[in-house]
Amino acid sequence: MALDKTGMVYRAAEAGYFERRGLKKYAGVWSLWALGVGAVISGQYSGWNLGLLSGGWGGMLIATIIIAIMYLGLTFSIAEMSPALPHTGAAYSFARTAMGRWGGFVTGLFENVEYVLTPAVVVFFIGSYLTGIFGTPTAFQPVWWILGYGIFVGLNVVGVEMSFKVTVVITLMALAILLVFFASAFPFADFSRWALNIGPGGTELAEGNGPFLPMGIGGALSALPFAVWSFLAIEQLPLAAEESADPQRDMPKGIILGMLTLMVTAFLMLFLNPSLPGVGSFALGSSGEPLLDGFRAIYGAGLAKLLAFVAIIGLVASFHTIIFAQGRQIYSLSRAGYFPSFLSVTHDARKTPYVAMIAGALVGLAIMLALFLGLGAEAGAAVIGGTLLNMAVFGAMCSYIAQGVSFILLRRNHHHIVRPYRSPFGISGAVATIVIAVVTLGLQFLDPTYRVGVLGVAAWFAVGIVYFALIGRHRLILSPEEEFAIEHAGKRGEAAGLPGAAGAV
Repeated sequence: MALDKTGMVYRAAEAGYFERRGLKKYAGVWSLWALGVGAVISGQYSGWNLGLLSGGWGGMLIATIIIAIMYLGLTFSIAEMSPALPHTGAAYSFARTAMGRWGGFVTGLFENVEYVLTPAVVVFFIGSYLTGIFGTPTAFQPVWWILGYGIFVGLNVVGVEMSFKVTVVITLMALAILLVFFASAFPFADFSRWALNIGPGGTELAEGNGPFLPMGIGGALSALPFAVWSFLAIEQLPLAAEESADPQRDMPKGIILGMLTLMVTAFLMLFLNPSLPGVGSFALGSSGEPLLDGFRAIYGAGLAKLLAFVAIIGLVASFHTIIFAQGRQIYSLSRAGYFPSFLSVTHDARKTPYVAMIAGALVGLAIMLALFLGLGAEAGAAVIGGTLLNMAVFGAMCSYIAQGVSFILLRRNHHHIVRPYRSPFGISGAVATIVIAVVTLGLQFLDPTYRVGVLGVAAWFAVGIVYFALIGRHRLILSPEEEFAIEHAGKRGEAAGLPGAAGAV
């Protein structure tokens, strides 16, 4: 047993505990960039466009600008915290040092919702595309899901080198497809005729030239949750901190380059996709495949199946990279004892957290199968593609608020922590992140579909908090995140003239 300065008892790790939980350093700047961009890119293939019906083109533009500001504040805050606290725990690690054990666990639980459910939603969309391409019956969809999880969990287990190499390749392919689309769309774009073809109340205008804000500023606000999909999951990069060759130098560069890349592609997509003849904001606002609609407008419907394969590349990029994040997120909480410690065991030779990745995949897959088989194919698909997606967004927004609070507390209370990189936006950037995330959460409560997702997250949280209160908090282990938090809590007390008054509780 071991005691921290608050008297909290930690279990002594048995011999070889951390050796069986080792990770391998590999990633450089471009691997990290690809990890961040790849995780997000499917959201720019589809999902973002649903906000066009909520706010019109102008409303979606305003929503995207606001959400981009939120993510800039978040990513620059993370770019400061991650090299200062270079642990796999990422958000949990930041919150653990800033807000103590309960703050760290709750923040980790927020992210856990996001990283378990997001790949489930993405593989559902992959299965939908494959069903259309190969003409398989709807009842066959679970087979596509099982194959998807099996292949990409397997690639992530093979080794960190393989995982990052695949990430770079498929991210570059997904970006190349977007660049081809942008170059192809420019000659055909007619902005006023097609992008502005939504009238007041959401009616379609045949000749376009509609108002910039057909649903007013309220419509712009209602589009905020949809704009999130253009950037969701960029925050996963710090989960690769212990596998980065030089996290102090490379992590800030990878995060910032990834965010700038996504901002460029998001705004180009918003300007060009709705501007194509026969597409337009009105039709695109209810489309499940906006990028394919754009390609069809340019090249015709005869290439439909080939174009469907094109769309899958973006989905695969996100699925593969979020599987990586899912494994590291579960691994870090397990290694410290917040989750059962067997989940953090890594492969003897390949040093990948295979148990965590398999466990996360099985939970996501089990939820999908329970909904699909229990509710029936049609109703189950609606819940997977809607409610689970909303639960992931809700968990993400909560984690952004927690990370913004962590940044502010670390700046104010832990001046002694060495910061290889400092956010140029400082506390104001974190405050902007918190405010926008809170507003977005509030808007989610107004949508009945989102409210169902909130109840699902509440149930997830209830189970997690009960487990931690009764079991987990009595089984904590001095992992790197815990040791760092305890050490710097002591330094904080010493700096304040209160030796032994550690701030971690």
